[in-house]
Amino acid sequence: MGKVICIANQKGGVGKTTSAINLGACLGVLEKKVLLIDADPQANATSGVGLDPKIIKTSIYEILINDLNPRDILLETESPNLHLLPAHIDLVGAEIEMINLPNRELMMRHAIAKVRDDYDFIIIDCSPSLGLITLNSLTASDSVIIPVQCEYFALEGLGKLLNTNKIVQTRLNTDLEIEGILLTMYDTRLRLANQVIDEVKTHFQQMVFDTVIHRNSRLGEAPSFGETIIMHDATCKGSVNYLNLAREVLQKNKMTRLSKAEKMIAVENGH
Repeated sequence: MGKVICIANQKGGVGKTTSAINLGACLGVLEKKVLLIDADPQANATSGVGLDPKIIKTSIYEILINDLNPRDILLETESPNLHLLPAHIDLVGAEIEMINLPNRELMMRHAIAKVRDDYDFIIIDCSPSLGLITLNSLTASDSVIIPVQCEYFALEGLGKLLNTNKIVQTRLNTDLEIEGILLTMYDTRLRLANQVIDEVKTHFQQMVFDTVIHRNSRLGEAPSFGETIIMHDATCKGSVNYLNLAREVLQKNKMTRLSKAEKMIAVENGH
């Protein structure tokens, strides 16, 4: 059964979509089967992996509203082991249409259950809001990654999202955990960026990923080519950062493979 990770923050411009696309791509490169779900009407995750949202005829909208089987609209991407459930601008109207439906907070969970066994990881890219679609995504997830930009105002948004998570945990999804807080857009030249990192790590300690995503021009370029960072420039700082994040996620979930030397040491120690 695959692990479902939601990438969420109601604050825009913190690197949610960039992180969803590139974490998924890097997990795929590390030989894990990954499904990326674009749950944002802007459909940036869809275009970011090289697919044109304008020509998408069926999307996550039809899954939520018309109970379409996700397998019927799965799309392959050029990135190895990475599949996509695309979004479309129609998703804007989904929240209004879902309001009067029974169990409206559970629709994403029911949809994911149909394909969950096919993947090692399912990653949901949320919109910058705390609306019904994001609530669905949190309810459907095992854990949430919270990207936080290395600037002062990002800390305020972090507190609000953590409160939302507690509400979801209490009322809708008692198993929801914080996979980690991901510090993004780090500029080593800025004193404020270092202060934000220190403050977040002081307050949240083990909840914060060791990996920090640096500002990198290649990360900004890649979506315009419809490419993940690992395909656009496998040697750049952005690729290294997201590969490190993928490895850290695998370590947290005890899914890393031991080298022969490590296996021998484990056997000698009786493990």
